[in-house]
Amino acid sequence: MMKSVLLAPSLLSANYLDVQSSIASLRGRHDWLHVDVMDGCFVPNITFGPGFVSALRKRYPSEVLDVHLMIEHPDRLLESFLDAGSDYLTVHIEADPHIHRTLSRIRERGAKAGVSINPGTSEELLRPLLPMVDLVLVMSVNPGFGGQSFIPSALDKTKSLCRWREAGHYSYLVEMDGGIGGGNAAEIALGGCDVLVMGSAVFGAQDPALVLQEIKLKVKEAIAHA
Repeated sequence: MMKSVLLAPSLLSANYLDVQSSIASLRGRHDWLHVDVMDGCFVPNITFGPGFVSALRKRYPSEVLDVHLMIEHPDRLLESFLDAGSDYLTVHIEADPHIHRTLSRIRERGAKAGVSINPGTSEELLRPLLPMVDLVLVMSVNPGFGGQSFIPSALDKTKSLCRWREAGHYSYLVEMDGGIGGGNAAEIALGGCDVLVMGSAVFGAQDPALVLQEIKLKVKEAIAHA
């Protein structure tokens, strides 16, 4: 069976004054909507809160909302983002001293639990958490802003995660975020990623839906010939 790769456009690069038009421009060619939540402390930027996620859930009840918390002490706002309707809720290993408890709570509430690492963090730190996560998000840029260049060494982490998944008979998805576009999406998918997060490459294009269609085709062809 051919591997399926999911595309998750990041609303960090959407038109903040008309997010609905940005989502409409995708014309349903996406799989998930990725929501980058930043607090100005863990990363040098401030973006969305639980109210934004709640509004998305009410407006788009069938969308998969992939919420990435780039915030210090995510346990303090965990319930708010769960109440808002997050499907996947991802926290950073660097930001949470009690991450086992946080991941367990996400799952207890019926959402999918994700853990993320920054480019400078070793994937080895994730190994004790792998049995209790549904998703591992590898940052391929230093988080905080869109439009950055891809860090190639991030692919070494995804390959390790795929080996560990197979060896441990786990079922988590491997997601990558940062500097992904039409020029490298196929390579990244071949490196083991199941979910590709893209912001400026999609929403910065004249026709976001066409970009998604072209990337899906490139990824499909690359996997078929691998």
